[in-house]
Amino acid sequence: MTQHPSPTTNAGNLRAWLGLLVVLGPVLLVSMDGSILFLAMPRVSQALSPSADQALWTLDIYGFAVGSLLIAFGSIGDRYGRLRLLMIGATFFGLGSAAAAFAPTPELLIAARAVTGIAGATLLPSALAVLSELFTDPKRRAQAIGIFAAAFAAGFAIGPVIGGVLLERFWWGSVFLINLPVIVGFLCFAPVLLGEVRATRPGRIDTASVVTSAVGLLLAIYGIKHAATQGLTVTAMATVLAGIAVLAWFGLRQRRLEHPLIDFSLFRDRIFTVAVITGLLPLAAWSAAAYLAGIYLQSVLDVPVLQAALWALPGAVALTTTCIATPLVVDRVGKRAALLVCHFSIAAGLLLLLPTTITGGIGWYVASTAVAGLGYGISFAVVADTAVAAVPPERAGSAGAIAETSNEIGNALGIALLGSLAALLFRLQGPDLAPTLDETLQLPELTAATVTDAKSAFLTGLHVAAAAASVLHLILGLVALRWLLRPAKVTAAENETAETR
Repeated sequence: MTQHPSPTTNAGNLRAWLGLLVVLGPVLLVSMDGSILFLAMPRVSQALSPSADQALWTLDIYGFAVGSLLIAFGSIGDRYGRLRLLMIGATFFGLGSAAAAFAPTPELLIAARAVTGIAGATLLPSALAVLSELFTDPKRRAQAIGIFAAAFAAGFAIGPVIGGVLLERFWWGSVFLINLPVIVGFLCFAPVLLGEVRATRPGRIDTASVVTSAVGLLLAIYGIKHAATQGLTVTAMATVLAGIAVLAWFGLRQRRLEHPLIDFSLFRDRIFTVAVITGLLPLAAWSAAAYLAGIYLQSVLDVPVLQAALWALPGAVALTTTCIATPLVVDRVGKRAALLVCHFSIAAGLLLLLPTTITGGIGWYVASTAVAGLGYGISFAVVADTAVAAVPPERAGSAGAIAETSNEIGNALGIALLGSLAALLFRLQGPDLAPTLDETLQLPELTAATVTDAKSAFLTGLHVAAAAASVLHLILGLVALRWLLRPAKVTAAENETAETR
């Protein structure tokens, strides 16, 4: 006798899928806000005239705030309730977005971006925990988490495209106001469709670890930025050393805590370590390349912002499609082979930026984003699952949080480090009239030779940053290749031993 699902079961399934739809809104916004300014920065520079380091902080303070607080807010949600934290976080995300849209100065824009980053850190881990509660069937839960990952990847990819479309018709603040309708919808429907989730045994939240991890990162990166834009001064060196010292103290403290913010012992597993680095490095390369390429298209080649957004679309499609298709392919080829393709395709894609010139290179840019997009999509799809599978089940939660954190920190570090490298080369090789290309081009009475020198200096910075990221991916790809081959050698040795017996 065939059994049919009861009306209660159907209603529960419908509620679960509607709950997923509601959750995907904030998830898409959190990832999209990490990249939506890439094409908008030339407009922001014209309106607010930020300095070189202020422009970089505007871009990456958001990623640092999200990445440095993800694990901490995961523990807070366990203790006080995921839905409650989602509602609070979404409210402040909306308020921060509105403040950013109407910020009159670079300082206030940076502050508003920090608020949205802190709020974003409350949303990701809580949204994932709520999904686990909505979908009790393991198969459907896996499907929901796959959709969650695809939406997160799509947000990063389509951020610059949406930003470009908005900027064609509206002022730069519109890239933040687009968040508000989604947030309002979430606040209306979430209490109805989502249930509260708490962990049965929440770990202790160590405030000192939260503060020192964030402060150490910010000090170190501020020093690097200062050195890139102002030169290797005593202030820059002292700030970097202070940041390193704080991070070292943070690491030592984690070893003594019963419930550490980051369980560094997990990194003893080489598979876990490679997976986490694979979460960090591709995002660093992608964010830096997207940011610098946005300036290249608009300020070097004088491409209108909407057209620049459309040229970014093939890379966004490649990234999102690969992210969705990768889990199906991985079942056939394995995660190790997928990670190998990830790093070598990103390395090849970045190298395709090197033939670009100050008079042309759009074709090379599109090819670069499409080829590298394959690798970026793979990294989104397999990193968290690979990291979690590499550790014992009782440590899976910590492993997953570290994997998510590596994505956000990578997004911020790419702009901070590779962006600072490009800024340093512009300062050393440019006409020395202003610290950035956009500021230089806004100066009055520039000669054609000066404009050419400024654009050439910026392009040199772009090329060096892309080449550096490509080399890092080649190195990590070789590490993954060694990891890929090692299990085969072990299996062969085991077979030989068995035959001898």
